[in-house]
Amino acid sequence: MRYSARRVCAGQRTARGCGPRIAAVTPTIDYAASGPLTRLDGIPPAALAPVATGPVEICLPVHGLVIQPTDAAGLDLPADRMATNQVRPANALFGALLALDPAPVTIAREPRNRVVGTCRHFAVLSCALLRHRGVASRVRCGFATYFQPGQGLDHWITEYWDDATDRWVRVDSEILGQSVLAHPEELDSAQFLTGGEAWGAYRRGEIDASRFGVFGTENWGAGEIRGNAVKDLAALNRVEMLPWDEWGRMTDAYAGRAGPAYDVLLDELAAVCAADDSSAIARLFSHDDLRVPSALVR
Repeated sequence: MRYSARRVCAGQRTARGCGPRIAAVTPTIDYAASGPLTRLDGIPPAALAPVATGPVEICLPVHGLVIQPTDAAGLDLPADRMATNQVRPANALFGALLALDPAPVTIAREPRNRVVGTCRHFAVLSCALLRHRGVASRVRCGFATYFQPGQGLDHWITEYWDDATDRWVRVDSEILGQSVLAHPEELDSAQFLTGGEAWGAYRRGEIDASRFGVFGTENWGAGEIRGNAVKDLAALNRVEMLPWDEWGRMTDAYAGRAGPAYDVLLDELAAVCAADDSSAIARLFSHDDLRVPSALVR
């Protein structure tokens, strides 16, 4: 069965913690349908026609479409090429890619003909293609433990609903076809923690927050876990933001100034995301401290 057929409509309730009460509504989320940042309108049908139907096969070509800014730095690209790192919508990213090379999106590009982006861009393009083929899928924001021993590094991946095993399967499209992991097409629970999973583990004393953060920066600690928990909630509501986007009380939360009530709200967030109840996920996202302002969703 498709994920949309197994949604649970929870009873009406409000979130605990700070801020205004959350409206008592019971919406659901169709993860097989495109969200505002994973639409592919405007992309020529010929560019999408060869896209596979199997989930892993759909994701596999994406690792040859995007290049990280650090890798692109030596290619002497013009500034407008580097600016795609700031682009949120999948159709705009694919549009930029096709302007460089009109070949179908299943064809790997030479490094200088790829769009510049982060792990979030790999995940979003994979999710857009999965949804294009009607596969229920989601982008997840969290921490990977497989890049640096003993560290959870800020990272984004994609997951799809597998009918045969009745579960979500997590895929790291950025490293598919590489040797970083034996099975990047099926990450296990120790290899990737979502923001909510990491927050829950931190609050239970199971992880050292100082070991979680952004590689190559001074951004480590509980603040980074708070930020990724909120970004993951947005992604579960089909709003896949940039890694450095901030809204609500996130700026204060990164600095540890949001206060204990905010942390209690994140406890609610972690519990709701762990339960994977789309009605509760959508309802919590309506909270003023968690909802992405519409002006950012572009």
